[in-house]
Amino acid sequence: MRKTIATITLTACALLAHAQPQQLKAEIEALIAHKKAEVGVCVILDSKDTVCVNNAQRYPLMSVMKLHQAMAVAHHLQAQGLPASTPVHISREDLKEDTYSPLRDRYPEGNFRMGTDSLLTYTLQLSDNNACDILFANICSVEETDRYLRSLGLRHFAIAATEADMHADLDACHDNWSTPLEAARLIEMLYTKEDLLEKTWLEFLRHTLNTCQTGKDRLALPLERTGATIGHKTGTGDRNKAGRIIGLNDVGFVSLPDGGHYAIAVLIKESAENMQETAAIIARISGLVYRHMTGEAPHSDSNSHSSAL
Repeated sequence: MRKTIATITLTACALLAHAQPQQLKAEIEALIAHKKAEVGVCVILDSKDTVCVNNAQRYPLMSVMKLHQAMAVAHHLQAQGLPASTPVHISREDLKEDTYSPLRDRYPEGNFRMGTDSLLTYTLQLSDNNACDILFANICSVEETDRYLRSLGLRHFAIAATEADMHADLDACHDNWSTPLEAARLIEMLYTKEDLLEKTWLEFLRHTLNTCQTGKDRLALPLERTGATIGHKTGTGDRNKAGRIIGLNDVGFVSLPDGGHYAIAVLIKESAENMQETAAIIARISGLVYRHMTGEAPHSDSNSHSSAL
């Protein structure tokens, strides 16, 4: 009798464990069902269960590709035996005017040297476009970045364009793409695979993502005042000729106070919603996942912050 009860209990637990991710998937699908946008989502729960919605499509990464770049830059310098502070000369010509660049705003005259780690802080924390292309030109090229990530076993993505390429031709925004699952897998690796890079690099990249200053109205918004920690990278595109947002994204890794964690990627393309509402879709999905993992209601003031890169 006891054996029978134990078997029934284990079966019930297994069915419940299977049902919970399916319930989360259904809630996400219901949330995005009537949005005027194509929304792709993937969540990896405690490095075990995976929930994906609309994962079969390619989504423009926009500045999320700076996460891909940062990992490749770290690997390149590590392989060369060079420190994170390896200096790069920055000319006035490197600081292009017609692009988002706090680096240029601070050093408009150029002609100075800056450590690679400082440039990565500009790309990851502030999503600086000039800093991104300076790293592509001086440390690790677009092709080398793509090749390194494939060496990790990733396949459903591509890194093929610089920020300058995308600004010159909006169609080039589609050359840097990923499925939501592959984006979630990438940030999951960075936070859970302790032999991915040397400890100092892992600590630097994780800390820099944990202090990201952009997109506070997206994944991070419902986590405010919950005790959860998020490291994330955002991406924001212009509107295309049809007036739709090319891409609005956020990819993150959330650590919960109870020791649980999850990787989450929300990639949105072809949005006819306004920028605030498109960002709010990401925030609401983030809130659903937090509630699923903790049973607690998240912070949900979706109007607290304006959208950022």
